[in-house]
Amino acid sequence: MQFKLRVAALIGTVVRRAAAVAALALLAAQPAAAQMPADPRVNTACLACHATHATALEVPGSDGEPRKLLAITTEKYDRGVHGSMQCVACHSGIGVVPEAGHGHTAEPPAALKSASCADCHQRLWETARAGQIDAGKPRLGTSMANLDAYRESFHARPSKDDPTKPLATCDDCHDTHTFRVPDKGAPGFDEWRLSIPAMCGKTCHTDSLDEYAESIHGHQVLEKHDAKAAVCSDCHSAHNIGNTSADEVKLAITASCGSCHEDKYKSYKATYHGQINTLGYAYTAKCFDCHGSHGILPEDDPDSKVHPANRMDTCKECHSGKKDLALAPAGFASFEPHATTDDFDRYPQTWIAYQMMVGLLLGTFGFFWLHTAMWFYREYQDRKKGVLSTQVSVAALPASLKGKHVRRFSAIWRLGHLLFALSLMVLTLTGMPLFYPEAPWATWVMQTLGGPKVAGTIHRVSATVFAGVFFWHLAYIALRIFRSRKTFQWFGPNSMVPNWQDLKDIIAMFKWFVGLGPRPVFDRWTYWEKFDYWAPFWGVTIIGVSGLMLWVPTVTGSFLPGWVFNVAAIFHGEEAFLAVVFLFTVHFFNNHFRPDKFPIEIVMFTGTMSLDHFRREHAVEYQRLVDSGELDKVLVDAPSPAMTLGSKVLGFSLIAIGLLLLAGVAAGFFGLG
Repeated sequence: MQFKLRVAALIGTVVRRAAAVAALALLAAQPAAAQMPADPRVNTACLACHATHATALEVPGSDGEPRKLLAITTEKYDRGVHGSMQCVACHSGIGVVPEAGHGHTAEPPAALKSASCADCHQRLWETARAGQIDAGKPRLGTSMANLDAYRESFHARPSKDDPTKPLATCDDCHDTHTFRVPDKGAPGFDEWRLSIPAMCGKTCHTDSLDEYAESIHGHQVLEKHDAKAAVCSDCHSAHNIGNTSADEVKLAITASCGSCHEDKYKSYKATYHGQINTLGYAYTAKCFDCHGSHGILPEDDPDSKVHPANRMDTCKECHSGKKDLALAPAGFASFEPHATTDDFDRYPQTWIAYQMMVGLLLGTFGFFWLHTAMWFYREYQDRKKGVLSTQVSVAALPASLKGKHVRRFSAIWRLGHLLFALSLMVLTLTGMPLFYPEAPWATWVMQTLGGPKVAGTIHRVSATVFAGVFFWHLAYIALRIFRSRKTFQWFGPNSMVPNWQDLKDIIAMFKWFVGLGPRPVFDRWTYWEKFDYWAPFWGVTIIGVSGLMLWVPTVTGSFLPGWVFNVAAIFHGEEAFLAVVFLFTVHFFNNHFRPDKFPIEIVMFTGTMSLDHFRREHAVEYQRLVDSGELDKVLVDAPSPAMTLGSKVLGFSLIAIGLLLLAGVAAGFFGLG
């Protein structure tokens, strides 16, 4: 019986080889394979030996040892993208079939080259571009794009075991003879997608597959067959696979996480870690630093890296006390990297902090923008009617006082104002890219400054200057009040403390806005000047304290819980936004852009204002000085032309910078790109 089976097999083999020889003899007389019309007899000849139903044949391998012929499942091959092609379209150079193997007309069998996906697709693409074959093959262009990506990928690098071969070839991932990727949503797509982890891990990434199989993603894919769950190519891409130690790959993987976990990604980007990441720098914590990469587990799993019992160890992987990161204190473990401002039940502290700041912003801007708009409209209407643009109409000055100025600010006050303005603008420039890292200008500014670390140093130096001016002012004022403590009037005309007269002036001003009363006159300080004065007190307190907490996080985290960082970030950013927008809109209008001030007021740069201007802007004070005979004590000569010109140049420069910064903030706030 066994003898009969052997004879039958031998006869079958002889018949198949005879058919193969005949078919390939016909092939030898045909043109080159790439331009050959389809001939089913050619594939029939190949499959006579290479079909799965054929008797297993052995031929000499490249190492001299016998190897079995590659077996092709004809049904799968026919359904693949290459099913309509002739075998020799890729396996070129094949002639006849002698006993030892494929023949070749010029070289011995050992010199036959393996089929190359890249060469074949490159040849087809060049032919298509030359118009020699149908150009309506959209997949040709896609294949070439994938090929270009592969050539630059980690897989295309030489193997350490055999430098003549890449780490992975097309056929390692795509079985050339059965390859077909179904269109998304088409039958078979989910099945193909679910097969990706096994394909990546079966021979190459076995350890990663083992980790993945135990992860939350792996359970969804391998056990529940959920095709929507993450597979290898979602994070690593399909063809442009890079070295995971490269910054651009780390950033890309983080963004890939966000493509599925949109809400978590959004809340992550609101933290310092995420802001730096969004700006294009990969040295802060990313999704996989905290959650793991292939072995991601649910938060409530005791083995999860983000389980409450393990968070401290996870934080210490980066904040290890080495290099430039101090050892993570206990408070870091309770930091909320995904806290939101709209979930009171889960994040009550951030919700309350955000509501407080929103209320402050709405109240401040609501009042002063309305005040500004009404003021502009009233002055504009007065100008159209030919009404004097100055506050009040008074008699002409005596000839002896013509050209005289009134000293308003000493040199030290002007220097303090300039340092305040410059440091605030630098703080805006270095801080707002973090507040709006997706703004079109943010990345460019950060790169120009030398990166986040350099920008952070500049920011902290500017904050120190800003705070230094503020505390110097407090000390100076305290000393002045102490020296004049017996005569100082807390609610007098020279005091910046708000009083009932300020409330009366506000009411009178709004009556004038709507035409129900005359334009009011003011004393030494107006109510809006007092607001400008007192605003930095709460601003420096809120911004300064929150900024200091973020500046020394290890000290903060040693005494306070981690959620204080979430609250501090809200206070710091929103108050900074309030300061910047208020100064470059309301403050600029009050002092420079009002119709009776436009285009600039230089009193803060020269320190003086003309007597005529003074008696109109501060009529109450002027009259009091005249009545008391003290006017001469405050009169000075007009500044030199050079001083006036320099003050205008400086003023216009600061205004231009401020408006440019305001435009950048607006672009970030409104998401313009």
